[in-house]
Amino acid sequence: MRIDVLTLFPEMLEGPLKASLLGKALAEGLLTVEATNIRDFATDRHRTVDDAPYGGGPGMVMKCEPLFAAIESLRDRNTLKRVILMSPRGRRLDQALVRELAQAPDLVLVCARYEGVDERLSDALITDEISIGDYVLSGGELPALVLIEAVSRMLPGVVGDWESVETDSFYTGILGPPQYTRPPLFRNLEVPEVLREGNHAAIRRWRRKEALRVTRARRPELLIELSEEDRKLLAEIEREAPMPEKENPT
Repeated sequence: MRIDVLTLFPEMLEGPLKASLLGKALAEGLLTVEATNIRDFATDRHRTVDDAPYGGGPGMVMKCEPLFAAIESLRDRNTLKRVILMSPRGRRLDQALVRELAQAPDLVLVCARYEGVDERLSDALITDEISIGDYVLSGGELPALVLIEAVSRMLPGVVGDWESVETDSFYTGILGPPQYTRPPLFRNLEVPEVLREGNHAAIRRWRRKEALRVTRARRPELLIELSEEDRKLLAEIEREAPMPEKENPT
């Protein structure tokens, strides 16, 4: 997979792209990520990439000319079928969208700055706008890195043990189960016995049940598409610890 990132600050990507599994994936050719400096496509001697907004108002807006030129310069190495603007007004990034994006042969990520980009870019070249949450950052570089990290985990070979991906939160639509490692007893806190007995069927059932338990407690809105077995496990959880009834307003 290839990902092209358009940014005014390519140096913000350098460190994260060299670290951990992402750096290994790039080194092994499982993923290609290249940053393009939008400022290189400015045509005046000051390399201007922004201007005051029409109609007045605070801040500056990124100009059409360098943005269009930067994206179109990728035509010989990117299909431009998914040109994504990292934007707080975009679709919220979730695991379903990550899995969808991981099926694409390539992506273009546009990192806005200032008050955003000239709307004509969205009208003409942007295919998707994506947000990583309901808050505002100074630019799209960190959201782009979040998207790259999430998508890379879905690519074959990036995570050596695929089972560890399948147990990630949201991979199956709910939160992940609690995890433990050695020692079995620490400060009077004990690892659950079922995890130490080696019964793989019992362990799988325990993990699914505990994943449902934590989802029920913290993100109940995720409990939508459940199997019959999940419903039985939830019924067990309810018998063990009924949810407190909401107080009626007076």
